[in-house]
Amino acid sequence: MSFKEDFLWGGATAANQHEGGYNKGGRGLSTFDVVTGGGYKVPRKVTFKTANGKIGAVPVDSTMTGPVPENSTGYIKENTYYPSHEATDFYHHWKEDIALMAKMGFKCFRMSISWSRICPNGMYEINEEGLKFYDLIFDELLKFGIEPVVTINHFEMPMYLADHYDGWLSREVIDFFLFYTKTIFERYKNKVKYWMTFNEINVLSGWCQIGVHNNNPQNLYQAHHHIFVASAKAVKLGHQINPNFKIGMMVSYTPSYPMTCKPEDVMEAIKFNRQKEFYMDVQVRGYYPEYQLKKFERENIHIKMEKDDLKIIENETVDYIGFSYYMSTVSSTDPNAKKTEGNQFIAYKNPYLKTSNWGWTVDPLGLRIALNQIYDRYHKPMFIVENGLGAKDVIEKDGTINDDYRIEYLKNHIKAMKDAVELDGVDLIGYTVWGCIDIVSAGTGEMKKRYGLVYVNKHDDGSGDFSRIKKKSFNWYKNVIQSNGESLDNY
Repeated sequence: MSFKEDFLWGGATAANQHEGGYNKGGRGLSTFDVVTGGGYKVPRKVTFKTANGKIGAVPVDSTMTGPVPENSTGYIKENTYYPSHEATDFYHHWKEDIALMAKMGFKCFRMSISWSRICPNGMYEINEEGLKFYDLIFDELLKFGIEPVVTINHFEMPMYLADHYDGWLSREVIDFFLFYTKTIFERYKNKVKYWMTFNEINVLSGWCQIGVHNNNPQNLYQAHHHIFVASAKAVKLGHQINPNFKIGMMVSYTPSYPMTCKPEDVMEAIKFNRQKEFYMDVQVRGYYPEYQLKKFERENIHIKMEKDDLKIIENETVDYIGFSYYMSTVSSTDPNAKKTEGNQFIAYKNPYLKTSNWGWTVDPLGLRIALNQIYDRYHKPMFIVENGLGAKDVIEKDGTINDDYRIEYLKNHIKAMKDAVELDGVDLIGYTVWGCIDIVSAGTGEMKKRYGLVYVNKHDDGSGDFSRIKKKSFNWYKNVIQSNGESLDNY
C-alpha cells in the first residue's frame, strides 16, 4: 500500500516570512515587524523603545526568545532592514505564486494568516480589507483545485498585545485570540477545511513569538497553558462552525538518539524527547502528563488555572498531528561532546551523519523514525507540514538554478516517508515542502539561506525586483506529485 489517492502534496510558507505588505491594507504591526535581518552566526535583533523613551536593540538568540526589556515596546528604527516588511512580497505576487504552485500540481498549500491583518491591534476591531485579501487567496487556490491548509498563528502576534498585555502571559489574550479565530472560521468556513492552531508550539517563547518580555520558566509555562486553553477552545469553536473542519496541532519534531548505549545517555534522550511529547500529550491525549507535573514540582513552577481549564483540554483534542521535520539530534551526558546548529536549538553532533551548510544534521531515516514514534504513541493521522533544505543557490550564466542537492535531500526524505507508509503502516495524510517559494529564514533573517523550489530575486541587503525563477527542483517535484510519490529519480 502506497500513498492514498487523495494524498495532499504541496508546499508551505508563513505570513511573516513570505507575505510582506506589513503596512498595507489596514494591517497592524506584528512582533516580527521589529526583528532585523541577521545571518549564520549573526543574531537577528529586536528593536524597542523603553518607558523613558530610550531606543535600543537586543539580539534574538537561537531559540528566538527575544530578551526585550520589561515595559518596553516594539519600535521600528529608521535606516534599518526588517525582512518581514516586504519578505518575498506574496502580498503583491500571490496570483503569480499560486499559478506556479498549480503548474507543479500542488494538491494543497500551507500558509498562515497574519493575525494583525485581520485584527490590527489583536483585539476586537475587524479589518475587512484584510479579510478580503485572504478571500482572494483562497478563491485562487480553490480555482486550481489546491486545498488551503491554514496555520492560525505562526511565530508572531499583534505587537499591541505584546506591548500592552505581555502577550500570552495575560489570560485576556485567550479571548482576543478566540475572537480572531471565530472571525476567520466563519468567514472561510466554506473555503478552508484544514487548520492548525499554533506553529511549532513546543518552541514558542519570548517576545517575538508569544509577546512575553521575561521568558523565565514560570512565565513561559503559564503562557503555554493559556495557549493550550486557547487552542482547545478553538478546536471546539471550529467544529461548531463547520463539523467538517479538520483542526490539528503542530510541533517541531526532532528525534534524539542516545549518543552511546550508556544508560545515562538513554535517559537523556528520553528527557529530550519529552520536550515535544509534552505538547502532543496535552493536545492529542488531553491531559498534562505526570513527568511534566513532576518537572513543575521540582522547578517550583505553579500554573494558574481556571476551574474548567483541564476539562476543556481533555474534551477538545485535535483531529490530526502536523509536524516539521528537518533533522535529528543525539543526547549525551558528556559535556565535551561536539555541538552543531539546529531548528531553534543547539544540537549535539551525530558522528555518523553529515550536516548542511548551516550546520543542520541531515538524516532522512530519522523521518521514518519520527513517523513511527508519533504514530505508535498517538494513533492519529499525521501531516508532515515542513521539510526542506536551506542552501545557497546560484544562478548559472544560462539562467538555470541546478539545485540537485535539494532534490537529493527531498528525494531521500520522501523515500523514508514512503517506507513508513508502505512498510510500517503509519497514517499519513500529506507532505508540504517548506519554503516551496523562497522566503525569509525565520532563524537567521536571511535570503541567502533559500529553501524554495522557486527562486525569488530578493537579497540580504534588501535589494531585488522579486522576480520568480523556477529551479531544477520545480520540475522534479512536479513529477513526484504527478506520480503520487512513485517517480523520485526523474531529474
